[in-house]
Order: sequence, then C-alpha cells, then structure tokens
Amino acid sequence: MIRTSSVRRLRAAIGVAVAAAALSACGGAPAHQGAAAVVGDERISIAQVEARVSAVREGGTAQAGAQPNEQPGLARHAVSELILDKVIDRALADRRLTVSASEIGAARSADVRTVGGDAKLIELLRTKQGVPANAVDDFYRQQIGLTKLAGGQDPNGPDGDAAIRKALVEAGTALHIEVNPRYGTWDTTRIGLADTQDDWLPRSVRTL
Repeated sequence: MIRTSSVRRLRAAIGVAVAAAALSACGGAPAHQGAAAVVGDERISIAQVEARVSAVREGGTAQAGAQPNEQPGLARHAVSELILDKVIDRALADRRLTVSASEIGAARSADVRTVGGDAKLIELLRTKQGVPANAVDDFYRQQIGLTKLAGGQDPNGPDGDAAIRKALVEAGTALHIEVNPRYGTWDTTRIGLADTQDDWLPRSVRTL
C-alpha cells in the first residue's frame, strides 16, 4: 500500500463525494458553447471530460468478466481535475516554479516499487482517485506542484497547508473560472466544485 502525505491525497475529495445526481445539462455553457469550463482564456470541452470518464471506465472493464467500477460523480470529478491542473499550473507560474519530467519519473518509480509494479499503481490510482492510465503523470505533476507551493514548509503542517491554499485561491481568482451548470460551480475559496460534501484539503493523512 502506498503511504502518502495529505498533499498527495488533496485531490481525493474533489468530485468523488459529490451528490449522485448531476445538475441539469440545460442552460448556457460558460463563454463557449460545448465547454465544460473556461479557465482564464483556456477552454475545457465536454468532449475532453467525456473522454476522461470513458478512459476511467474502460480501465475498470479491461479484465474479462470484470464489472464497471463506476465512481459517484465521475464526470464532475473529471471536470474538477482538469480545472485543478490549470489552477496549479498558474500558481506555479506566478511563483516561477516548475515540475520537471525527471521529478515526475522519480516519484512514480518510487511508488511503483512500493506497490509492486506499474500496472498495480495504475489500477490503484484509477480505482481510488479516478485517474485514467493516460493521466498518471499528470497526477504526479499535480502532487509535486502542490508540495512546491508549500514553499519549503511541511505541506502537512498548518503553515504549508496555508501556503498551498493561498497560492491556489490567488490563482483561481485570477483565472476567473466559469463552469457549465451541468457540473456545478467552481468555489474559489474551497478550491473545488461547489456542492461537494467534504473540504478539498483533508487534514488527516490518508493512504491509497
């Protein structure tokens, strides 16, 4: 089992604990027709969201006879993740921080050794985090980025937690995030979609 800090579990509450019923798809999409969300001047399409959801579902039925492992609020979770990618990127850019491919590779390799193989890691991330196989490196980019946003402080401690929150709230505010009503609304202060039941930054340390 992977031992992780709360930073590497920050994303767990996003979209997973949402109400089962999504909001109606009717109503105007923000800024551009067919958009799931608009983040700054970048558009996240509904097609992107549907592709991510399909990738997670297909991973759950890859083995013969396996039943689909449907996570509640999977589409909203996908929207949250795609938005969060951009918020973290903006927060890092504002602080002139970067995440390198070698850092991502090292973190992933460490977890591969811990769980006993890349296939096991991919399946754990899919079932526990809703991460499709083609987005595993993005998952590590997020988590390393969040650690860097702690500014050298313990990301699990109150100071590191506060630094991460401040960076993401500032970035989210600057980006003027709009979300298609079918997925909810982006709550800048909670750093996630509205109507989630849990705070996005859990205080307790969890494991995959």
